[in-house]
Amino acid sequence: MQAKIENNELVIRIPLEKPKPSSSGKTLIVASTGGNTQTDVMVDGKPVFVGLNAYIKK
Repeated sequence: MQAKIENNELVIRIPLEKPKPSSSGKTLIVASTGGNTQTDVMVDGKPVFVGLNAYIKK
């Protein structure tokens, strides 16, 4: 995952993966950080964390 600030917006780039079942089995995950992940982006001198799941419904 890549994160940066552009025009005062947080821009996140994450590769799409082959759909795989979520832990509940109700959706198919196509991109995930696998939990909260620290980025290189800093706000007020502190790192920004991102937790992202992108999915499709079965």
